Amino acid sequence: MLQDIETIVRIPDWRLTTAEILYHMPDHPGVLQTFVWQKLDCAPVFPELSRFLEFWRREIEGPLHSVRVASSALIRPAELRYANGQFTLH
Repeated sequence: MLQDIETIVRIPDWRLTTAEILYHMPDHPGVLQTFVWQKLDCAPVFPELSRFLEFWRREIEGPLHSVRVASSALIRPAELRYANGQFTLH
């Protein structure tokens, strides 16, 4: 499994994608429920997320209200910050 992740990480368009899905509860349509989905997906098309949302529409009774998507690159430049100050230990 680790080898599979390593090969995906090397592809620059693959990102850790998180979707917050709000949907109407089937028994109480006026009530919204939250579901959080997270997976490695290829930006900007997001085929895994699209496949999951299509499954949701087809198989799950709770109609979708909204989907909020966030993604973060798996490989990015290191972030360095220099701190000004001096710390003295006893």
